[in-house]
Amino acid sequence: MKFTVDVDCTPEEARRFLGLPDVSALQEEAMSEIRTKMLEMIQTSDPEALMKSWMPSSVPDSMKGLDQMQKMFWSQFSPQPPQNKDSGKS
Repeated sequence: MKFTVDVDCTPEEARRFLGLPDVSALQEEAMSEIRTKMLEMIQTSDPEALMKSWMPSSVPDSMKGLDQMQKMFWSQFSPQPPQNKDSGKS
């Protein structure tokens, strides 16, 4: 036998019915702290330092790395010649 029960209630009502603790105040406090820290990091971030951490130290080398990455990316979109399965056999 199979039966289905549909319950129409809010998350708050379900939490109370199941006897779960109310952590909304803790969640609000945590989100407030995260928001504060994110805003501090945004204000103190330096775009140049961020780019230096992403790219190698010298500009010509970084452009080489970017060029290699771009070639690798575009090679995935170019048609590949079919592999001959019998090429390794004699």
